[in-house]
Amino acid sequence: MTPAPKSSPPHGQRLFGEPERQAAHIAYIDGASRGNPGPAAYAVVLQGPGGQTLAEIGKYFGRATNNVAEYYGLIAALDAAQSRGIQRLLIRSDSELLVRQMQGRYKVKSADLKPLYERALKLSRGFAHFAIEHVPREQNSEADALGNRALDETSRSTSSRSDAALLRAPIAAPATAAKFDNPPNRTASAPAAAGAGKTMIRARYSAGALHPLGALDLDEGEIVEIAINKSRRD
Repeated sequence: MTPAPKSSPPHGQRLFGEPERQAAHIAYIDGASRGNPGPAAYAVVLQGPGGQTLAEIGKYFGRATNNVAEYYGLIAALDAAQSRGIQRLLIRSDSELLVRQMQGRYKVKSADLKPLYERALKLSRGFAHFAIEHVPREQNSEADALGNRALDETSRSTSSRSDAALLRAPIAAPATAAKFDNPPNRTASAPAAAGAGKTMIRARYSAGALHPLGALDLDEGEIVEIAINKSRRD
């Protein structure tokens, strides 16, 4: 991994002074993929300045790599904090790659990670004080357990389906991840083909997951059905 040139302190390294740190909320994040790429989930444990747990989020979102899952966890944490009006946030992650990229110490070369990184960076700039730091895995055990629990529950609920069926019908990425995609790119016949209560939207398959090419008007946790209609490349 090639470190990025450092001419000024990276944005992600806006380290708190002691007063800001004492007043900061802390989000422990994690991402897991069984197969890399394979079934993937992210997790967030959001704590108040006094250490009290305010929210626990564990969600399976389809097939992806470990690094993609880690970024989904980061974006979910930033969204959760902003929705609660939090102004001082400290992110703790056991992913050295994610932390160093957000600190500006590593370049983001992966085409799959770059839009996730840009989305996370934009969200992080909405806080009065923001910092991210690397912690050993044993200090991130709650988020790790949440992510694995989400994978275990999904595995049990789909145990009657074959692996081939899962590959033919991957679960879409969460709505929060769709916000950084390109503007809607719909076919001319989409309204007629979609019908009442349905929306047709194009998506790109990459790193074991479907990435929508347009914004999705979905609520967090909403369940959707996907019909695959492959388009041929010339």
